[in-house]
Amino acid sequence: MKLAEALQERADLNRRIAELRSRLADNAMVQEGEKPAEEPTQLMAELDRCVAALEERIARINLVNCRTAVEGKTLTELLARRDCLTVQIGAYRELLSNASQTARRARGTEIKVLSTVNVAELQKRVDAMSHELRVLDNTIQQTNWTTEM
Repeated sequence: MKLAEALQERADLNRRIAELRSRLADNAMVQEGEKPAEEPTQLMAELDRCVAALEERIARINLVNCRTAVEGKTLTELLARRDCLTVQIGAYRELLSNASQTARRARGTEIKVLSTVNVAELQKRVDAMSHELRVLDNTIQQTNWTTEM
């Protein structure tokens, strides 16, 4: 099995667990004298099986990520870099959005608002980080499809 397939299975298990949680909540209480649409104990047993399978899958994926090196770095390191770049880009894009807004003045006596950062330079930096993120993500995806579990 390829690492990418294990990641897909992990996502499927997460979706299944979310579905089971919802079904459990829907069947947690009934009117006196009524029966639930689904038996909560059976749903709980299925939830327990899914959680156990998810735990095993996550552990195996993490071990493979720690052992798999790409260009001198482990997949774990590449994933950490990708996550941090995503956060950093998001923060800078928000800053750019706010700094790019120019206040319109109807008269010259109104208060003038100016940007505190060089928008053009910051945009170039965000563009460079976005490019790095795309290349990094492609490397991770390619590795996921070529790495055996």
